[in-house]
Amino acid sequence: MIRKAVIPAAGFGTRFLPVSKSQPKEMLPIVDTPTIQYVVEEAVSAGVTDILMIIGKGKRSIEEHFDRNWELEAELAEKGREKELKAIRRISDLANIHFVWQQELNGLGDAVSYAQHHVGDEPFLLLLGDTLIQSKVPVTRHLAELYDRYNESVVALEEVPRDKVNRYGVIGGKPIDGGLWLINDLVEKPDPETAPSNLVIAARYAFSPKIFDCIEKTPPGKNGEIQLTDAMLRMLKNSAMYGFLFEGTRHDIGSKIDFLKTNVIYGLAHKELGPEFREFIKGVAREL
Repeated sequence: MIRKAVIPAAGFGTRFLPVSKSQPKEMLPIVDTPTIQYVVEEAVSAGVTDILMIIGKGKRSIEEHFDRNWELEAELAEKGREKELKAIRRISDLANIHFVWQQELNGLGDAVSYAQHHVGDEPFLLLLGDTLIQSKVPVTRHLAELYDRYNESVVALEEVPRDKVNRYGVIGGKPIDGGLWLINDLVEKPDPETAPSNLVIAARYAFSPKIFDCIEKTPPGKNGEIQLTDAMLRMLKNSAMYGFLFEGTRHDIGSKIDFLKTNVIYGLAHKELGPEFREFIKGVAREL
């Protein structure tokens, strides 16, 4: 059973400037909850009890969010605000959360390599901190179960229009059963005309610890960075790897327009705010 997860959250978030100059994009709220908290909750729902976050300069607020705030708790308790008190205590009780600093931004593969000491010889889940996935069953739970079954790495897959594959890591392979694919090729941001498929890696992974040795042996790729996809391709030479085409919706919070869309989607589904927000949206739509 996988009990550890890794969440990279070290990037500058330049697509969100100027707000990301002092505020990590992972801490931008979806309705009333920071993006990265949703990611942590997804990992916990898959049975994870131990999480390592890889952060960088300007990300201190992520640490503070998941730590206890004794002064705030005391004030809420004194004022009898039990609902809010319960909500903030729950955040620090979600899992054992640790932090490590990525010294230099050198690609996702490099970021993941910082987790080697913490993960050791165990399999682990990797969840990108700026991406949310809505699905009936958490995608990471599916990946963890598939890893337990095959004892090999498994990645989440999403089908995208072929003209958009140059934004992602793309797989080649053959279907097995129930959305499961056996992967035989991986290409980072390929030309749409030469891409092996329109199935792309969707920000969620269940990795064997063998990935660390592959990252160490991977030279810089696109943009002069250590690409995780290149390390995965190296691992394919000696290990099987599977892809799971999930049913659900991925939200890339790193994009301003997707951030706005995601807030609308989550706002409409919010138990308390949803009904009033829905009427507001209808009113706006009528005026368009």
